[in-house]
Amino acid sequence: MKKYKGVAIGAGYFSGFQYEAWQRMPEVDLVAMSNRNEDRAKPIMEKYEVARHYTDWKKMIDEEKPDFVDIITPPETHLEMVTYAANKGVDIICQKPLAPTFEEAVEVVEVAKKAGVRFMVHENFRFQPWHREIRQLIDQDEIGQVHSLFFRSRMGDGWGEDAYLARQPYFRDYPKLLIYETGIHFIDTFRYHAGEVKEVFAKLRRLNSVIKGEDRGMVQLFFEKGTWATWDANRFNEPNFENSRYTFGHYLVEGEKGAIRLYPDGKITIQKLGEKEVEREYKHVNNGFAGDCCYITQRHFVDCLIDGSEFETNGDDYLRSLKVQEAVYESADTGTLVQL
Repeated sequence: MKKYKGVAIGAGYFSGFQYEAWQRMPEVDLVAMSNRNEDRAKPIMEKYEVARHYTDWKKMIDEEKPDFVDIITPPETHLEMVTYAANKGVDIICQKPLAPTFEEAVEVVEVAKKAGVRFMVHENFRFQPWHREIRQLIDQDEIGQVHSLFFRSRMGDGWGEDAYLARQPYFRDYPKLLIYETGIHFIDTFRYHAGEVKEVFAKLRRLNSVIKGEDRGMVQLFFEKGTWATWDANRFNEPNFENSRYTFGHYLVEGEKGAIRLYPDGKITIQKLGEKEVEREYKHVNNGFAGDCCYITQRHFVDCLIDGSEFETNGDDYLRSLKVQEAVYESADTGTLVQL
């Protein structure tokens, strides 16, 4: 069995989910990590058995000569890191947001493409087990042609003077927040379930005055196949269920034969027209982040390295989601329906 030698850059809040996932993959040997603060890196190294630490990520890539690098850093660092790794012939999995702007995200993708390395965006929402299951039900024609998607999200972590300080304080300074940081997940998931977007209409606003970006949105997407999708979300108000970060809310998928419902605890039901709602049995575990989706995402990355198949969230595909994100902001700014 081939072992893929990996390194990672970053030791922030979310990185632990990714280090833990690599540790469970027999084909991966994550040999080193880089972070400017060695004290912050030490607990990760000890917990997830990472042998070496570098304060200089370029030196790490040069000395370790890895097969791949996992970039788990803020978006403004990605272009430089992807460029350096790609020019060294290193395959890349990169955290989202991909870049501060759409134009820079295009640069990131083009750099990797020009260098001929494998590149995948760590977009994990479509890899949550319930969304994989819903896609399977759609493909099996359980509810016929899908005509409507509706997701309602209430995060409850963005109210009060200390909003976001405990987990991700940099959210407070993002000039764009809800769509840029959270909504992109749902754009990509809607595309995974319904195909390509044709038109966008959106309303955005800020509820909490202590932050800079928007934290409330009503986003409507209209798809080439005729499906309509609505994301009704804010990070301000609290949900009435225990774990707001498991499924991130309620999801309703409606088709010409009935409906699929996703509940906040991960339960999925199918209700055919004229029949009672029936629970769908499938595997999901409350491990790691949101149904262990980091592991499933990174497992996909490794499986594609092994068999040479294309990543679902490769650079070109992810740019299509980012084009929709741009259209959401344009629609909110102009108050008009935006064509893609």
